[in-house]
Formats: sequence, C-alpha cells, structure tokens
Amino acid sequence: MQNNTIRVGILGYGNLGRGVELALLQNPDMTLIGIFTRRNPDTVHPLTGAAVYPMEQALSMKEEIDVMILCGGSATDLMEQSPEFARNFNIVDSFDTHARIPEHYRNVNQAANEGGTIAVISAGWDPGLFSINRLYAGAVLPSGQDYTFWGPGISQGHSDALRRVAGVRDAKQYTLPVEEALEEVRSGSNPSLSTRQKHTRLCFVVTEDGADQERIREEIVGMPNYFSDYDTTVEFISQEELDRDHRGMPHGGFVLRSGTTGLKGETRHLYEFSLKLDSNPEFTSSVLVAYARAAFKLAAEGQTGARTVLDIPPSALSPRSLEELIGELL
Repeated sequence: MQNNTIRVGILGYGNLGRGVELALLQNPDMTLIGIFTRRNPDTVHPLTGAAVYPMEQALSMKEEIDVMILCGGSATDLMEQSPEFARNFNIVDSFDTHARIPEHYRNVNQAANEGGTIAVISAGWDPGLFSINRLYAGAVLPSGQDYTFWGPGISQGHSDALRRVAGVRDAKQYTLPVEEALEEVRSGSNPSLSTRQKHTRLCFVVTEDGADQERIREEIVGMPNYFSDYDTTVEFISQEELDRDHRGMPHGGFVLRSGTTGLKGETRHLYEFSLKLDSNPEFTSSVLVAYARAAFKLAAEGQTGARTVLDIPPSALSPRSLEELIGELL
C-alpha cells in the first residue's frame, strides 16, 4: 500500500465515476491513483484534479492499484469490462441487470480465479443493500412474502427511452410507488399486487418545435417493456423548466417482508428497509467504495474469485477493527 491507504483506480468518468471520486474524499484510508477513460484524457476534468489516463494505460499501472472500481453501464460496458479487468485487478462493479447477474457472476468468477483476484459484482442499493435486506428478512421470517417498491425517483434507463422518441428533445421520468399498495403491504394483509398496482410513471418531456405532442404521448404510454404496463402520465414542459426543476437525480425505495410466526401463524410481523436518496449515483458510488475496501481485505487474505454482497461479512466494509465494531455497535 501507499501511505497506509488502499490505492484505488476509477474506470469510467460519468455520473458514477464522479460519485466515486467524491466518496473517496470521505474515506481517509483510501487514495485515488487515477481515472481511466475511453475519451481523450485532455477532455476529462475531474472534480478533485485527479490524474486522468487512457483506458489502455491501466494494465501498465497494475502494480500501483489495489482495487479498480468499474463505473461503466450495465447494458453494454460491464459484461465485457468486468471479466477483462478481473484478470488483472481486484475490482468492484455495479452490474444491475437482475436477470443476467448469474451469467455475469459465472463469467467474472472464472476470470478472477484465473487472475488470482477478487471481483465484487452487483454492488449498489438494488442489487446490493436491498438484496441483503431481502435475504435477512426471508431468513428471519420464513413464512411470509417479499415486496420491493422503487422511488420516488428518476429512472435513468426510462428517461433515456423517452429521449429516443422522435420529436423529444429532452426528458426525465420518475418512478413512483403507489401509496395505497405500500400501505396495504404494511397492514400485513399480504396482497397479490400486479406491476401496474405497485408503481406509476411520471414523464416530463421537452419536445422539438412543432412536434406532434399527442402522437408523442401515445407512443410513450404504449411503449412495451417501459410504460405500457404502468399508469403513465406525460407532462410537456419547457427546457428551462426541466433544467430548473428536475436537474437532480433523486431515488430510493422500500424492501418489505410481511411474515408470521406462532403455531398457526397468528402473530404478524413487518420487516421494512427504506432509502431516500438526493443523488442516486452519489449514494451508489459510496456503496462501491465501501465494497472496494472489502475487496482489498479479502484479497489480502489470499481469496480469489467473484463475490456478491451476499457473500461478504458486514465488518469487511468498515475501516474500523472488528474489536471496535463489537464495542461500539453490538
């Protein structure tokens, strides 16, 4: 290590990469070695003045980096980048395409074992902290039912889908939990809820001059895989209003499990975990940094292969010793 700190590299410098850069400032046991980008490094201007290198230079700096935090997107980047970099670096990623996580795990596990590294995949809040809480709740209340609600917050993927509609200049989409459904779950009635019953979608859309707004509205509400299964509201606003009122990236949500105990299941319990985030990428980045510390600790023990948040002991996330944690938190 360098100056008794964990040496970190950032791969990719979008919203998530900037969030990791900021999170490292709050973790004095870590130091940022550099940011690696596919762009021209001269066009990248880090918030902290950190060094920027072309992505191709990362391998030559292998011995200077203890953990590489991958900040690319799940749709196209991480399925390739995570196995590639796991062959040479301890890594952490935030891969969040739930249906493909088993496949991603297998690919990264093989690469990390071949390279003798630790690779933490799918760290964040869902998958991530929400996953842990679903595990805890199900283990403690085996007789019960899980519920996950997302929002209120901005969905980056759905916002991108809006911007791809012809005639749309810019847009933001909010995912909103249906309060009546949330309260029904909290009541302990264990309802069976459809997709439409759990969430609604609110779209703020800026159109090109002269665009047919009614055609755009119909195309949005009928869009399969994004909006057709939800009650969707489309509001047309100006670019100035969008920039002024919707420039943040809030998000959050709830994990709940309604369960019973007793001889006949007569005793009811509700497990609930919630997040309310002013900035989805900054919070997700903070989770990645904590798991980078865990990756470093596991690698120092000689462990190799892929890990998920379900595998890693909570104490590995903290800079404090186990003795301190026992004394202060138990």
